Amino acid sequence: MEDLVTLIGQPESEILEYKAVLPPAKSIAQIIASFANTNGGYLVLGVKETPQKITINGLSSDFHANSVTHKAIDLLTPKPKVEYENRLYDGKRIYVITVEKSVEVISLEGKKYIREGSFSKLQNPIESHQNEKKLQQLKDLESKLEINKTNGTVSKSEFVNHYISIINIADRLSELLYPSSAETPTDNQEGKILTRILYSSCADNFETYLSDLLYEIFLAKPETLKSAQEVTIKEVLDCADIQEFISYWSKKKLSKLQRGSVKGFLSENKQIDKLQVIDKPTQDEIERILQIRHLYAHRNGIVDEKFLKFYPEPYQLNEEHRLSIKDMIRHLNFLADCVVKIDDKAIEKYDLSTIE
Repeated sequence: MEDLVTLIGQPESEILEYKAVLPPAKSIAQIIASFANTNGGYLVLGVKETPQKITINGLSSDFHANSVTHKAIDLLTPKPKVEYENRLYDGKRIYVITVEKSVEVISLEGKKYIREGSFSKLQNPIESHQNEKKLQQLKDLESKLEINKTNGTVSKSEFVNHYISIINIADRLSELLYPSSAETPTDNQEGKILTRILYSSCADNFETYLSDLLYEIFLAKPETLKSAQEVTIKEVLDCADIQEFISYWSKKKLSKLQRGSVKGFLSENKQIDKLQVIDKPTQDEIERILQIRHLYAHRNGIVDEKFLKFYPEPYQLNEEHRLSIKDMIRHLNFLADCVVKIDDKAIEKYDLSTIE
């Protein structure tokens, strides 16, 4: 491969990719695999490319990139030949991962990635099963999700994949979920249970996205991890390394959201609040969506007094809450739109790495 000194400053290519900040391990693994399966290459962290120019910003020394790189390599089968080091370039600290071309196929979660120009691409992706009789609302949501799947964070990609899986389950089990029409809640007992499970899974997935996004922000901008909140020695010692602690802390930051308080979540997570995406009407709608999840996950769909504070009509205390597939899709659409807006703003504000 070409000498790195002559490459830095050149546009991204088949053998060169820049990342302004430290990406998650899975994102690094995907890029390493794509280089190894093509002609090798360099991943350079601490460099930002825009259509106008290439800027050497340097990489924060608050976290050691080695541990994230180790985790990335551990995700690959078999292990490719990789070298990695901190280097100084124009007085700035950058981190360089050098990948050799592999004679074997390097896979990530059983998938093969290759380089096409300056992008890492999944080779021969499995095409989703197209059911001509699929409910139009499901088709529309799936199409929108597919469009928004790329040019976002790893967190958004995982969120979208989960929702697409839920759509496919709903399509295959239509006789249980919406036997008469999309507007009519099912009377089938198994269908009611399945509706509650799928809805709860989608609401949980929204929370998982926020936790994963916080993890990406903390990796990219470690200074945002610092706060006045106290951390116990046990919490630190229970984690194997700093990356595991960051993941643990990100999940812990969701506690108020999991109790249905979006306002409380934002007050404790300025990294999300500063994006100025979740305004008061959006907060209220998310809380209403999470209240339905509370009923489904903890009350078997039976309305309680707390729920009536959010939905005073047309529900009665102790009655069964039933949701049509049309209403479920409406809620999923709302959460998906929130994720797209949050993701776009987070990428812009924190220079987060994106996947194509």
